Amino acid sequence: MGNTDLEKEVARQFDIIRQRTAMLVTENELKAKLQRSISQNKPLKVKLGVDPSAPDIHLGHIVVMRKLKEFQDLGHEIYFVIGDFTGMIGDPSGKSKTRKQLSKEEVLINAKTYHDQATLILDPERTHVVFNSQWLAPLSFADVIELASRFTVARMIERDDFNKRYLEGHPIGIHEFLYPLAQAYDSVAIEADVELGGTDQTFNLLVGRDIQPYYGLEPQIAITMPLLVGTDGKEKMSKSLGNYIGITDEPDDMYGKVMSIPDEIMGDYFELVLGEPPGFKEELMKSIESGERHPMEAKMELARRIVSLFHSDLEAKSAEENFSRVFRQDSLPTDIEVVKLTGIEEGDLVEVRKILVMCGLAPSLSEAKRLIKAGAVRVNEERIYDPSALVQVQNGTIFRVGKRRICQIALD
Repeated sequence: MGNTDLEKEVARQFDIIRQRTAMLVTENELKAKLQRSISQNKPLKVKLGVDPSAPDIHLGHIVVMRKLKEFQDLGHEIYFVIGDFTGMIGDPSGKSKTRKQLSKEEVLINAKTYHDQATLILDPERTHVVFNSQWLAPLSFADVIELASRFTVARMIERDDFNKRYLEGHPIGIHEFLYPLAQAYDSVAIEADVELGGTDQTFNLLVGRDIQPYYGLEPQIAITMPLLVGTDGKEKMSKSLGNYIGITDEPDDMYGKVMSIPDEIMGDYFELVLGEPPGFKEELMKSIESGERHPMEAKMELARRIVSLFHSDLEAKSAEENFSRVFRQDSLPTDIEVVKLTGIEEGDLVEVRKILVMCGLAPSLSEAKRLIKAGAVRVNEERIYDPSALVQVQNGTIFRVGKRRICQIALD
């Protein structure tokens, strides 16, 4: 390949990689790595580390995995690192208190689902799925001390979440300091050229850059991607916040969740989840503001394409038809989930919020209270506004939260 062709290919790959990123450290180093990779026909090793702290991957994870897929399509090697070892430490990123440590059994169960779900986006034939216990578990105590000696407490306390907890007098476990070092050692073990993560992983990725030279390696490129806002339109998508859309959700449920997001964040989903080019979001909002396009039409396209991505075009079409029938026409579906309640007899007076929790329509009594006060709850299609409201329970009573969550109760 001539110099001109080489320069063009480096520029092409660089432009693709840079798109939609939040941070890229550093651009010049990435260009140098790409030039060497292309000229020597040696793919870059691109790493994504994921701790299996919950059993399912959601759309928030897809943002980074889509960037991985772009590297893969450019011919580079992908290392999907499942943190079965670091998962037992617990990532302190963004946490105001020490994170609960998972058991080895919990981590392994979650890791299996992560492995299976990752290949819905990545080409399984060209993805190295590795577990970091492979190199972290054999480290001796002397090895850990050597690793820890490469970083200072002062630098660790610069980290926002640690600094805030320290100033507020909240405890920080020594094992939490070891987390970013252990994750950095993953980059040493696989000799990563590039590491990806969300913006909440910035500190961890930069520690990897700092540690690698001590082990005779060139610093990795750190690339962070924007965090996807959840269905509440406020916080980052998270299972713990209940604002997530799981990639294994049933088609109808996935479609309905996408339709529940605020209009103003639709563009982020088009760009970050579906990979539309930069600038698409602005054009979409302009077309909606001008009246050229209706927001409902745009959101239905978004929901249809997301369901198609993880299921099929046929299931997406079916989900759209069901949504139109059930939610736009405000009619009840024919296949309402029936929940059997125990300890309650027909005719009993029971708090509505208690039944919402028992039916799984709300995660807690406090959340059920909030939903009722917001006017989101109906009993037999009658809207309830009083958080202390009682209902005389009958077999077949229908409880609805919003338009999407519906159940019919059955009594013993």
